Amino acid sequence: MIQSLINIFYRNPKSALNKYSRFGGYANYRRMLHGNAMMKKASVNLPPVISYPEGLPIYFLTGEKYLYQTLFCIQSLQKVTTEKFRFVLVDDGSFDAVIVQRIKDQLPGSEIFTSAVIEENLKKLLPEQSFTALHNKRKVYPHIKKLTDVHTLPGNNWKLVLDSDMLFWASPDRMIDWLKQPDKPIYMLDCQNSYGYTKELMEILCGKQIPDLLNVGAIGLNSEKIDWAALNRWVVVLEEKQGTSYYLEQALTAMLIGETGTVALPAHDYIVNPDTGAITHKKGILHHYVDLSKEGYFKQAWKMV
Repeated sequence: MIQSLINIFYRNPKSALNKYSRFGGYANYRRMLHGNAMMKKASVNLPPVISYPEGLPIYFLTGEKYLYQTLFCIQSLQKVTTEKFRFVLVDDGSFDAVIVQRIKDQLPGSEIFTSAVIEENLKKLLPEQSFTALHNKRKVYPHIKKLTDVHTLPGNNWKLVLDSDMLFWASPDRMIDWLKQPDKPIYMLDCQNSYGYTKELMEILCGKQIPDLLNVGAIGLNSEKIDWAALNRWVVVLEEKQGTSYYLEQALTAMLIGETGTVALPAHDYIVNPDTGAITHKKGILHHYVDLSKEGYFKQAWKMV
């Protein structure tokens, strides 16, 4: 009871105040939320983008909370290139008949993998009795589904997964070249190391050096090369030694690919957490709107698409 009262009257309000302060105060935070609501409403009227069966495959883990962002990301991509893509939308667990129909209407020809299909894949390839830690994390940590759910899907060995909270401002030629001939992992560069765990522990566990600044906003991996048993083991040890982390999926991905034989997209073109100037002037090729750049994303960037 005492702990609950402390949370209600001290910790929760303090956390909220810190959040408002980071975004310029409560009034500005509310304006950002209003921009977010406007973006959701506008996404309903985005024109359809055709997904081509022979197109370059791009995967999104998405659902009820993020489909509007997925649609804007795809809309921005088709505006900057004439390349044909095949969009594969993977259910984060929230798909229903309404969402599926909306995807069919706004992304005609796209592939849809529902949770029922995903669960069957997991039973065959990652049975719970053998991969208990991964299954437990799926229940409480949706980000790990970008590994477990996407990379157990049939089809392409190499899969490029994009986060939904991104917008393209110019043709992503390096990304397109990789999609045409993938031969090594590809990723974005973060603005700071965000793994949630020490590199020392991560490197001891995986037995190799890991790259600095890996960001999984855009991440291309070979599904056939993923060592699921190692991932299951790493989750257990990382959390036993250094606790849970929001960045677990990013840490695991860095441990999987190591430092050598990878393609890092140039940070000046593929920008994580763009500042106000980069957003206003549409600097670079791709923006990944994390942390404070959410303000510019919701109040300004989507309108420029």
